[in-house]
Amino acid sequence: GINAEYGKQWYQRRVRDLDPVLALADPDLDQLLTLSSMAMESWLDARLGAGVTDHSIFAALTQHWEGEYWKDMADLGVLPPDVLTRVTDYVPEIVSYVQKIIDNGYGYESNGSVYFDSAAWRKDRGYLAKLKPESVGDLDALADGEGKLTDSSGKEKRNQVDFALWKRSKPGEPFWESPWGQGRPGWHIECSAMADAICGGKLDIHSGGEDLLFPHHDNEILQAESHSACKQWVNYFIHTGHLSIEGCKMSKSLKNFITIQDALKKNSGRQLRLHFLSHSWHGGLDYSESAMAEAVSTEKQFNDFFLLVKYHKSQLGEGISSFTKFGEGELKLTKSLENCQKTVHAALCDSFDTPSAMRALRSVVSDSYTYLNGRKTPNVRLLVKVGAYVTEILSVFGVITKQESIGFVSGDSSSSSEEAALPFVRVLSQFRDEVRSVAREIKAVSILQSCDNVRDNVLPELGVRLEDREAGEPAVFKIDDKDTLLREKKQREEEVARKEREKAEKAEAKAKAAREKLEKGKVNPMEMFRTDQYSAWDEQGLPTIDREGKPITQSQQKKLKKLQAVQDKLHKAYLQQISDLEI
Repeated sequence: GINAEYGKQWYQRRVRDLDPVLALADPDLDQLLTLSSMAMESWLDARLGAGVTDHSIFAALTQHWEGEYWKDMADLGVLPPDVLTRVTDYVPEIVSYVQKIIDNGYGYESNGSVYFDSAAWRKDRGYLAKLKPESVGDLDALADGEGKLTDSSGKEKRNQVDFALWKRSKPGEPFWESPWGQGRPGWHIECSAMADAICGGKLDIHSGGEDLLFPHHDNEILQAESHSACKQWVNYFIHTGHLSIEGCKMSKSLKNFITIQDALKKNSGRQLRLHFLSHSWHGGLDYSESAMAEAVSTEKQFNDFFLLVKYHKSQLGEGISSFTKFGEGELKLTKSLENCQKTVHAALCDSFDTPSAMRALRSVVSDSYTYLNGRKTPNVRLLVKVGAYVTEILSVFGVITKQESIGFVSGDSSSSSEEAALPFVRVLSQFRDEVRSVAREIKAVSILQSCDNVRDNVLPELGVRLEDREAGEPAVFKIDDKDTLLREKKQREEEVARKEREKAEKAEAKAKAAREKLEKGKVNPMEMFRTDQYSAWDEQGLPTIDREGKPITQSQQKKLKKLQAVQDKLHKAYLQQISDLEI
């Protein structure tokens, strides 16, 4: 049939993959084994697969990928769960769960498998789907949800919409003992049974992708409510949107598949999380270069703000000197912070609306810059209050993983190491300010260049950002992430190099145009039309008769005269340039 034909084509393609390797004089053994295993695995599985009964063989594969998954989650800053359930650890509980559904009259055994009795449930409860009732009877969706557990013969089920609670294992498939023979759990039963084992017969919140609405979650509900005889198993379902790549669904067939580790090579876990936070959990999420550029920009906005607050905090005096008058600017910023706090609280209470919460945080940061603009003595305590609040919310969102008083942690450093370094950085910055001031007065260019070198090249290597301000004002110094500073330095150097290239290219283009213009100007306008296209000319060198003996029309003469006038200017410029060179 069609499936056999697909299988044949797949096998032939895998065999063809071996041709380039076998053609090599000294083929790579590892590559040869990898490719040949892909071509042989189906054949070996068909011949010997039925003899594989050791669960540890299957477990070794799943444990490997489980380890990869948890590594990805750690790199993204995702907290581990309180309880981790594996289906293979809960098979006895699943068997008991299925047996109770049978005892309650909503399941039946057929040929070693157990199915949910949809007719019996519909008769007692009147429904088969709460979340997506319009999909009841969608056999394609049901078959897709069941996968290989689907009764392909159509003889085991009493009703087409019945689904497997327990499935008899075929030779070579993993199996566990049960009252109905050797088999394995159905696709939906594991979730209901494990949730019951940990949380009891009711759940407050249940989450999953939007593609699991039907049949998976609807069937989970049928299982749980038929098992415990309750009328509402879950109070709230949270169905998350799908991920797309550059506006398209991510799939291997489209060759736009990207792993988490691939994404982390381009951007940090913090930047990815900031991107996630800019979208609602129930909407789609698009991963693209432009979207990630926005996340990087957001991270920079917050980081620059945190560094600025830390700088002003380091300048904070002791005792009563640290308290300054609350003027109009301070009152405005205080009001902005209060509005931000209210907006964030309301947004998170409204279905975890993180995009609105993030906009509120960026807004109060922007208002803080407005407050600081042109202000030499800001109210540092107020700035610290804003910075601490923004830090607190970003910590709640997992953007900041190590609890600090203000801002992101710089590399492997902590707030204590930053505080220890600040006095030394302050002394260096003040000394440099004094040196620059004197150098300006005596116009010592080399000394000013050395000061710039300290700012641009030396301090970034030590994780220190120095920002010069207007003459007479002290420079702002900040402890920052060394890698970030070096990356910014490289980007600046690349930008300077790009501008230099563009400048050189423009100069070359201008010189080329001048050379071409000069070359064109060599031609005497009196001689420019003396070609085989014409056979007679007047005393000005303008054609009067073409090569076929026809007189040049008045309109043609007018055009030729304009061209000659242009050439006359070019020729005069050429002669002038030659004259200048001789002088």
